[in-house]
Amino acid sequence: MDWGDSTEQSTFREDVAGFIRARLPEYYRRLAEQGDQGDWQTDRFLGDDEAKAAAAEWEAAVHERGWVAPHWPQEYGGAGMSSMEHFILNEEMSKAGAPQVGGQGVAMLGPTLIVHGTDDQKDRFLTATLNGEIAWAQGYSEPSAGSDLASLQTRAIRDGDVWVVNGQKIWTSNAHRADWIFALVRTDPDAPKHRGISFMLMDMQTPGISVRPLISGGWKHFSNETFYEDVRVPASQVVGEVNRGWYVGMTLLDYERSSIGGAVEMERQLLAALEYIQDEGAEKSRVDELPTVRSEIADRYIEIQVSFNLSFRIASMQASGLIPNMEASMGKVFSSEVSQRVHRTGTRMFGLYSNVWDEESDYSPYRSRFTQNYFHRIPATIAGGTSEIQRNIIATRGLGLPRG
Repeated sequence: MDWGDSTEQSTFREDVAGFIRARLPEYYRRLAEQGDQGDWQTDRFLGDDEAKAAAAEWEAAVHERGWVAPHWPQEYGGAGMSSMEHFILNEEMSKAGAPQVGGQGVAMLGPTLIVHGTDDQKDRFLTATLNGEIAWAQGYSEPSAGSDLASLQTRAIRDGDVWVVNGQKIWTSNAHRADWIFALVRTDPDAPKHRGISFMLMDMQTPGISVRPLISGGWKHFSNETFYEDVRVPASQVVGEVNRGWYVGMTLLDYERSSIGGAVEMERQLLAALEYIQDEGAEKSRVDELPTVRSEIADRYIEIQVSFNLSFRIASMQASGLIPNMEASMGKVFSSEVSQRVHRTGTRMFGLYSNVWDEESDYSPYRSRFTQNYFHRIPATIAGGTSEIQRNIIATRGLGLPRG
């Protein structure tokens, strides 16, 4: 790994930083000064007038540079960036608290359609996804098929030119504001569990699809259950070969990036909180009274730097033409667990004040961010592959330990 930028990378980094300074809306600048980072998709759909305007302005600016889909080939409207350029772009955006534009459709579905989609599917969905005309949700996990995703039971039965889908998905992020969903469904119940699965695109307005909210421990609505009752899906909306959807779905994993944004965001929040307790939040801080918390803060900062370097290792491997395997699992499990510890330490910084949930309360420490995030990070070690699954990968593929 080379921690220094090449001349070209340094120039690109300066270009990105200059662009952010010039074009990031004031709304997101204010959030960044508070140690927060906006959520473009939430602002776009559910924000107040200022948030919606900022989301639209930021999307237009990023789209102008072709940076909505940095990893897409240029022929499909992307930037065709190298792994290191993409790493630098994400790093600088996270440093500035600039929200990511595009969502799951750009990050995950787009690259999959580019590889496996028909010409008609590419024409129909890629540009619309890139321009933000279609918001996507992902339909993978089920109540009895989370970590063991290949055990999914949502069924699709062929009926002429359509598939009739029945079943349930869970932890469907953004389904309540998505236009379409890409989902894995079982089309051959007699095949081995990794076979007989197809990758399907469904319009959320199709009769038979219903969405039920799942409210988080912090009383926020991010995720949902989705139900499918005799949903009729045109056969033309199957991506790739019928019964080979597992392998189409796994293409998404090839486009997982290093998650550098997580490490940078944690560092930014921790440093902002330390500034807060030395200024306006001094009377609410319990750090001086609890020496163990000071030690915890130091530990968290060191762990954040380790997380950064694990992410950088992944990007460096990609830049060298290598495919991260157990390295990606190491980065994921470490980052998700550190994020939980950072927010737990954050609540300890303020003692009993951390019992205040309302960010607008006069008694709220640091706008209750650590209290809220402490609960919202509970699923971090579940989503995207549980820590247990990641440790199994590290053990078998990294250390060569036997299975079983």
